Amino acid sequence: MHRSHDARWKALQAGTSHFLGQNFAKAFDVKFLSKENQLDYVWGTSWGVSTRLMGALIMAHSDDQGLVLPPKLAPIQVVIVPIFKGEEQLAHIKSKIEPLVKSLRKHGISVKFDTSENQSPGFKFAEYELKGVPIRLAIGNRDIENGTIELARRDTREKTSLPFEGIDQVVVDTLNDIQEKIYLKAFQFRQENTHEVNTWDEFTSKIEDGGFLSAHWDGSSETEEKIKELTKATIRCIPLDAKEENGACILTGNPSKKRVIFARAY
Repeated sequence: MHRSHDARWKALQAGTSHFLGQNFAKAFDVKFLSKENQLDYVWGTSWGVSTRLMGALIMAHSDDQGLVLPPKLAPIQVVIVPIFKGEEQLAHIKSKIEPLVKSLRKHGISVKFDTSENQSPGFKFAEYELKGVPIRLAIGNRDIENGTIELARRDTREKTSLPFEGIDQVVVDTLNDIQEKIYLKAFQFRQENTHEVNTWDEFTSKIEDGGFLSAHWDGSSETEEKIKELTKATIRCIPLDAKEENGACILTGNPSKKRVIFARAY
């Protein structure tokens, strides 16, 4: 598949705010009592913070195995899967794990200890991986004998056998590390796929590869419309921190003082 058709190389409008005026208030007859003690139509705003942000979250971090959730947003941050045969082994594992669950919850961590017997440990591993649970702990009788527990990270899919003693602090530290690492990975991906272009030929060639293009624009809506008509790319952002520099509009050659960000969107 050509990468410009891949979700990761397209722009998604999300988290935007819009001033709606009184149009909807008039349509639905929504009024308020002003400080002058007069009824007036409310002034509306729309904030694009809804299901689209969930879509952005899924696309930014996830992989072919399913969701990858930032620990701070994951409903279950740690799942513990016991590996056992029969009630006696399960009871033995429970006696070891229940104090750990209490300790993790004292740290403010949401934990699920999955003792269900209708699914195999392997099925559970795949299920929680699909759901994006940041950390999976697995423990069996042999682990208890050895004083170990297995920790699997969802972001890197790395599995490590660790000492059981002190595992609660390791979990706290690992959740913080996952939070930081997946943000940095997404940030670096954006940086690597943002390109400065200075000629129309560069622009039309690079836009086929997807990603963001940083280019000069003369500030007119007519120019933006023409660029969209020719390339399907639109201005996604006028960066607040854009440096002042003398340049020429990518299409018209008219003077421009700063670059804006173009991309193709959904």
